Amino acid sequence: MNIAYWILAGLLAVFYAYGGVRKITRSRDRLRPMMAWVDRVPLPLLRGLGIVETLGAAGLVLPPLTGVAPRLALAAAAGLVVLQAGAIPVHLTGGDRRIELNAGLLVAAAVTVWLATVWW
Repeated sequence: MNIAYWILAGLLAVFYAYGGVRKITRSRDRLRPMMAWVDRVPLPLLRGLGIVETLGAAGLVLPPLTGVAPRLALAAAAGLVVLQAGAIPVHLTGGDRRIELNAGLLVAAAVTVWLATVWW
């Protein structure tokens, strides 16, 4: 279980750190080709989502790695489940029907929650 957690959490952390930093640092014009929904949300919300994703990525890896409050990894994974559960309706209501990635991330984060609960 430990190895499975680290593989899945590591992949999720890389994905969310990459996407989060892009949402924080890039303009709407530079995000639009890969995220069609960016024009439908206010810029502060977009930046806030980037911060949440970046913190979620750090929360998956840093607490178990350092041994300081490792249960925070469980909270981070659960937060990413909630994030993706909210992302799916945003994609569906905006005419962007491509939710396969969101569904996959939702399942991966849910499995990470389960692995984190089994681990501790």
